[in-house]
Amino acid sequence: MAKFRGVYPTTIDAKGRTSLPARFREILVESFGDDRFFLTNSTPVDLGGGIYSSGLLIFPYREFELFEEKFQTSRGLTPAQRESIINIIINPAVELSADKLGRFLVPPPMRKSASLERDILFVAAMDKIKIWSQSEWEKVRAQNIKDFPSGSEAAAELGL
Repeated sequence: MAKFRGVYPTTIDAKGRTSLPARFREILVESFGDDRFFLTNSTPVDLGGGIYSSGLLIFPYREFELFEEKFQTSRGLTPAQRESIINIIINPAVELSADKLGRFLVPPPMRKSASLERDILFVAAMDKIKIWSQSEWEKVRAQNIKDFPSGSEAAAELGL
């Protein structure tokens, strides 16, 4: 099964229209069997100092259904953590499909929460796709570099 890979810069217009990269549209159908997807908020990224950044997250249709099923039977989360996942990821999710040119509309509340204005990136995340504003992505990448497990045993096991 093909996975999503790559970082694709593009734009979003003032009405919230953008286009899913053609390769991602192909993978949705070929690997996940459906051109429909769910768009929701991504998990917040801790940038330090009490500052968080969030993008958006595209789940292939069936992957989101599986996520919801796992969530319903999950253990180990506190009531507050469960409520956070419900309010940040599950409740805002909208079912979408792109038109023949790959275009779809990002709802205004999601555009606002992810600070999407003009320059955006579609960032592959193996079985999901993230959408970031260019400026927020630069902050997240800087934090990722700080958090990278250089020299760790876990990284060595992965061949890094």
